[in-house]
Amino acid sequence: MQLNTVIFDMDGVLIDSEPLWSEATDEVFKNYGIQISQEQYSTTTGLRTKEFVNWWFTVYKIPQEKALQAERDIVETVVSKINQKGKAMPGLSHIFNFFIDRKFKIGLATSSGFAVIDTVVDKLGIRNYLQAISSADQLEYGKPHPQVYLNCAEKLNTNPSNCICFEDSFNGLIAAKAAKMKCVVIPAPHESQHVKFNAADLKISSLQNFNELLMQSL
Repeated sequence: MQLNTVIFDMDGVLIDSEPLWSEATDEVFKNYGIQISQEQYSTTTGLRTKEFVNWWFTVYKIPQEKALQAERDIVETVVSKINQKGKAMPGLSHIFNFFIDRKFKIGLATSSGFAVIDTVVDKLGIRNYLQAISSADQLEYGKPHPQVYLNCAEKLNTNPSNCICFEDSFNGLIAAKAAKMKCVVIPAPHESQHVKFNAADLKISSLQNFNELLMQSL
């Protein structure tokens, strides 16, 4: 079927916020005696904050009743960091102009809650270009479950098979493919050669590199 809709993940795709999430996690987790490596952190990229916190609190045997406050502290710290130093990913203007020129519907489907979404969307100045925003934050299941992508397609009145998604995490990639959508993945540089990303329809190093020829290959 013909592609006519693009749905973007947010963190690590539109805004270079993954390092800020990592910084915030380090700062908050330090209060609980938790220290995780970059490799450990990468295994849970794409999960919702509450799932991320619950996972590591379980691993480090921290009482779960403390998880909610840690989650709130991480989100609050991330919002502050994005406001202070959040930067658009390379190629942001290019990719939006590419799909606007082709009259694609444009949506956002993210694991983040609306406190982070609103901060990012306003920081990047893209609110007027988004015709639908879906958050997995309050859904029963987050990524890698496809519901957040299916919800976004429904808001856009689009069949999932007409959608192309841009993701940076393996959990997000699985969510997009489970929704029966085409998926372009842009892994973080330290993960770019991992074979797990071969599950995507296309792998690129930057939004700037996407073009008509690559879209036709999907």
